[in-house]
Amino acid sequence: MDSDGDCGSDTGAEWVWVRRPAEAESVAAAAGWPAAAGDEEAQPLKVVFASPARYFTDAAPIGNGRLGAMVWGGLESERLQLNHDTLWTGGPGNYTNPKAPAVLSKVRSLVDNGKYPEATASAYDLSGDHTQVYQPLGDIDLIFGKHIKHTNYKRELDLHTATVNVTYTVGDIVYSREHFSSNPHQVIATKISANKPGNVSFSVSLTTPLDHKIRITDANEIIMEGSCPGERPHNNASDHPIGIKFCAILYLQTNGANSRVEVLKDKMLKLDGADSVVLLLAAATSFEGPFVKPSESKLDPMVSAFTILSVARSLSYSQLKAYHMDDYQSLFQRVSLQLSRGSNYQLGENRLGQSAEAGSQDATVSDYAFQIADCTRSAVLDDSVKPTVDRIISFKDNEDPSLVELLFQFGRYLLISCSRPGTQISNLQGIWSNDPSPPWDAAPHPNINLQMNYWPALSCNLSECQEPLFDFIGSLSVNGSKTAKVNYEAGGWVSHQVTDLWAKTSPDAGDPVWALWPMGGPWLATHLWEHYSFTLDKQFLEKTAYPLLEGSASFLLDWLIEGHREYLETNPSTSPEHYFIAPDGKKACVSYSTTMDMSIIREVFSAVVLSADILGKSDTNVVQRIKKALPNLPPVKVARDGTIMEWAQDFQDPEVHHRHVSHLFGLYPGHTMSLEQTPDLCKAVANSLYKRGDEGPGWSTSWKMALWAHLQNSDHAYKMILQLITLVDPEHEVSGEGGLYSNLFTAHPPFQIDANFGFPAALSEMLVQSTGTDLYILPALPRNKWSHGCVKGLKARGGVTVNISWKEGSLHEALLWSSSGQDSIARLHYENQTATISLSSGQVYRFSRDLKCLKTWPL
Repeated sequence: MDSDGDCGSDTGAEWVWVRRPAEAESVAAAAGWPAAAGDEEAQPLKVVFASPARYFTDAAPIGNGRLGAMVWGGLESERLQLNHDTLWTGGPGNYTNPKAPAVLSKVRSLVDNGKYPEATASAYDLSGDHTQVYQPLGDIDLIFGKHIKHTNYKRELDLHTATVNVTYTVGDIVYSREHFSSNPHQVIATKISANKPGNVSFSVSLTTPLDHKIRITDANEIIMEGSCPGERPHNNASDHPIGIKFCAILYLQTNGANSRVEVLKDKMLKLDGADSVVLLLAAATSFEGPFVKPSESKLDPMVSAFTILSVARSLSYSQLKAYHMDDYQSLFQRVSLQLSRGSNYQLGENRLGQSAEAGSQDATVSDYAFQIADCTRSAVLDDSVKPTVDRIISFKDNEDPSLVELLFQFGRYLLISCSRPGTQISNLQGIWSNDPSPPWDAAPHPNINLQMNYWPALSCNLSECQEPLFDFIGSLSVNGSKTAKVNYEAGGWVSHQVTDLWAKTSPDAGDPVWALWPMGGPWLATHLWEHYSFTLDKQFLEKTAYPLLEGSASFLLDWLIEGHREYLETNPSTSPEHYFIAPDGKKACVSYSTTMDMSIIREVFSAVVLSADILGKSDTNVVQRIKKALPNLPPVKVARDGTIMEWAQDFQDPEVHHRHVSHLFGLYPGHTMSLEQTPDLCKAVANSLYKRGDEGPGWSTSWKMALWAHLQNSDHAYKMILQLITLVDPEHEVSGEGGLYSNLFTAHPPFQIDANFGFPAALSEMLVQSTGTDLYILPALPRNKWSHGCVKGLKARGGVTVNISWKEGSLHEALLWSSSGQDSIARLHYENQTATISLSSGQVYRFSRDLKCLKTWPL
């Protein structure tokens, strides 16, 4: 094994890390299940491109949680667009409004008197400031030459290895570029090589849209230093506060006896005649936490970046890659999914091929799709190696299950790549943004989008990736306690519908239809209980979850008031981003006790009571107040048309196809509605979904998919998959229509990453659902679409891991085991069968299709 030398000097044997199989695979093998088709040779999981990127959403994402890049894969020039998770405008803010209590009193009085439009107008005075804005780090720009005549171009993102590879041939020389973002060593690594020595030549520079300076050292290094704006753009701040500082260092390691490097214009390096080159990019910022002003930070980003770089330089490229793959695969390989139509499935005609040959154009396939399809169409018929854009276009005809597998695993890949212990939370675009003024500031939105980013963390076996969320909730609780006290004269902590790096907790600026929504913090708090319910980590419950949950509940207890009606109520109250028609015929959004408010409050209260019972804290004042309040919360009501009432009154809805389905929260991700416990309400949920319609942005599609899964309506859950897998043309985006870009990023449009995470979460709910006492196997399997299949490594509540195989649309076997250290008793459900099971920690249980335990063995 080669362990010496500067990065890139891979002399001697390749440095290979051999790791043991993932737990779920080992259990499957012990059960005698066939070897996984998830092996790289048998089942490639690749996002494939047959041309360089034309748009940001054609580029391939890599990331290590903190440092991200989009690989464009150009020929004459290459662009690696860079992001760092802590590059934001601004600094800590004042998230309080001393005038709010007087406004709050006025708004409550107007609501009590049924003057909802007037209450809506007055509620504007409860709004706060805008969030700060996520900023791009910049680009690595490579220039290879002009008029490069090439053949055999391919660019692919390999989900098994978390690498992007670009290959092409010029004459008789094969060029290759490999890129990855290393979590263990916190660098982006690129290796550029040719199959004949002395043929790697290019110039390279660093650029950024931010304020910066660049210098070059004698050590093959480009150093870029700069800073973010100290305030939102166009804020016209008079004092021009200091913003977050950053430093990025690009290091070149060349191989080849005749290679030469020269400096151009003090800003660019020009390389000639190398055999291969390794580029390492390290970056750091002065961000010291959400409560430290950039001007007061003690962190020196240049020192930090050089420290990172010096460690990475001490390793060879193959060592760096081996560490990277071991770290990444220890997470990614925990879950495998195989879906098959079975041998009797009849493929439909290829509509795209027909219409292209006929010279006509299907109305659903854009010019962009045809242009890409024309340059990507290949003679290779294997779906897994076709350009992914072809697979998206043809999905409506062939409904290729392997594309569903790819999209499922792509979501898991993105979560691993943008949210790791010690990093910031995944924002609205993960860590992939190329615009200093990104859509919606790329700010995390806790009125669905931020929560959805973390939906797959537990069920899809990536619980560590949630740690940044818990750190962030802790920061929100600090700022949110000030907002609660000053704005609402309440205890505990509160946060609203949008936030940022600085843990902003005040309402957003502008229309109360989105800004006035103090349920963002409580909804986030439910994730703390969910983490415990899946992991049974009592120390986490006691040290992290419970204090934050109790603080959220304390706010809610003070926020609830005894109004003029029979129940406790929230006033003012909105249903996220949705208006209603008031009795006087005018549009309004502010009323009282929306269904979503009450659903979230029930979840938080329930979590606190259950947690307190486990921790022996049931006699505290907060728990006693909760127990007194719970019976006095208004129940979920059914409207005249048989749907779930979204507001406390059966107001007329001016937008029946609205993108949000907030009033259905209690079914998923909440737990207050279920087919077994509340069948009548579930019927009303189905009516609500039919009334809302299937169309909507990507995140709405994913949420509806999960809701249909919980209604055990496999056909409609699958219909939402068809809805999502539709190609979006970046030149002709239609806001709110959803779909996928060519790189599998999900669209609102524009690009929002939430549906990339909502999709694997919803798909896992189609295959496994759990409550802690009940575990449902294949509750929403579209058996006529995926008649054969196997999933390994999904997680269920109670610390249980699940492997399932099915054949001819029916359960074949299920393997269950718990390594939580606690024994658990649960009811196992499949179709109309139920079995009571007892799982001892450390034992694997093998169940047949009729839920008989066939065998047990130690893990």
